[in-house]
Amino acid sequence: MPDLWIPGAQQPSMEDFVDRIHKQVQRFAEERGVAEASMEVELYDGAVFHVRSLSPEPGFGFVTLCPYEEDDAEAGVVTELIVPVGSLRRITLAATEAPHPRFGFSLPAPS
Repeated sequence: MPDLWIPGAQQPSMEDFVDRIHKQVQRFAEERGVAEASMEVELYDGAVFHVRSLSPEPGFGFVTLCPYEEDDAEAGVVTELIVPVGSLRRITLAATEAPHPRFGFSLPAPS
């Protein structure tokens, strides 16, 4: 098992972790023939967020979630959550039939 994490072994970087999630989102959308997928993240405290993007910053065991919020459109507020990667309980992907600005997940631009 090459992807098995062994305590004491070098851990993958946050950039690698987030890159692998982005690849899963892309694979998920391609396999279902949809333009985009939506992502829902559940934290261990039970909070659930529909996420428009995920960033490996600031690192050091933390990632940044940019969830959609009901007030964003009206107030022009952009909320970001910096959470420890260990607080992620579940990431759920779903097919979005048509591009939907509210719930589509934004993959980073190809480099």
